[in-house]
Amino acid sequence: MTSDADILIIGGGLAGLTAGIHLAQHGLRVTLIEKHPYPQHKVCGEYVSNEVLPYLEQLGIVFDDVAPSRIERFLFSTVAGKTIESRLPLGGFGISRYVFDAILYRKALADGVLIVQDQVIDVQFKNDSFDATTLTGNTYTSKIVIGAYGKRSGLDKQLGRRFIEENSPWMGVKAHYRASFPDDLVSLHHFEGGYCGLSQVENNVVNACYLVSYNSFKKHKNVMAFQQQVLSQNPFLNEFFATAVPLFEKPLTISQISFARKEPVEKHVLMCGDTAGVIHPLCGNGMAMAIHSARIVSELIVQFFRKSITSRADLEHRYLTSWNNAFKTRLTTGRIIQSLLQNATLSSALMGSLQRMPAALPLIIRRTHGRPMDKPLNDAILSN
Repeated sequence: MTSDADILIIGGGLAGLTAGIHLAQHGLRVTLIEKHPYPQHKVCGEYVSNEVLPYLEQLGIVFDDVAPSRIERFLFSTVAGKTIESRLPLGGFGISRYVFDAILYRKALADGVLIVQDQVIDVQFKNDSFDATTLTGNTYTSKIVIGAYGKRSGLDKQLGRRFIEENSPWMGVKAHYRASFPDDLVSLHHFEGGYCGLSQVENNVVNACYLVSYNSFKKHKNVMAFQQQVLSQNPFLNEFFATAVPLFEKPLTISQISFARKEPVEKHVLMCGDTAGVIHPLCGNGMAMAIHSARIVSELIVQFFRKSITSRADLEHRYLTSWNNAFKTRLTTGRIIQSLLQNATLSSALMGSLQRMPAALPLIIRRTHGRPMDKPLNDAILSN
């Protein structure tokens, strides 16, 4: 079977679904191909900066049936239990990917996005258009392709992306719990080899998601042993895991997470979300970046189809420039903080400096977050 569209989106996470909604609302024919059924739990910190609320409201994305937590404070702890706390300059909200993706999925269908459950295994560009082949043997033709298929995929190798050949020594672990935890707090707790984020999502559920180097993890036989023997060295994590009741049969894991630099445009495919660049989770802003990047690419594609951008080369140049302007500082800041936390001496020095100058922490947070997207924040979008 061959199918034709204006835009083909490969991957239906936050970035892909948001872009699909935006483009469909501007009258473009959008096909989105996602290999997994909806909804799915995913390894994710599940904290979203309020910077994206005005844009979500513009798209008509609201949370009428759920009550995301309203997050206003950030706390960081070292392995030894030293802490520093700050108010978040913009604040944020906590919502599980299971619920958020389901909301976006229903909205995309309602707005006319054709969503196909399949897996793209090959993309070819010729004669100023794309042909994408799926695992089931179908072919999809489009003028534009957006790559929104996540952190790592076989497509990266097919497209010849450089980062895919590099070693990726990080893995992520995530689970939901019933626990006593402040609903307005996102916390980050350092342990040997990584760090763990805790925050509340909808329905008073607490999300625990941690990033760990594989070299540190492989010394232990499984996730539970690692949590008991390594995470528990941090007194905050020790208390949490000792009293929290797990809601998953077993934690979710993801391996080979790469924080290497990626190109936002590869062989004319416009990369979006984690496919374009992964920010270190300690910055707590990957979900907002995915939504923000969807908006950037969608606005430029709309201009391209309206002929105000007159060439593919200009479209790609503008996207690359806009993407770097929006995210390069965030990603660089994340890499610097990550390198400091990996060194015990530097981590201790950083904590000491922040305790002496607590006003510096909100400044660091601002460097990993963006400004509100156009309109003033509207609390109504979070009402239930």
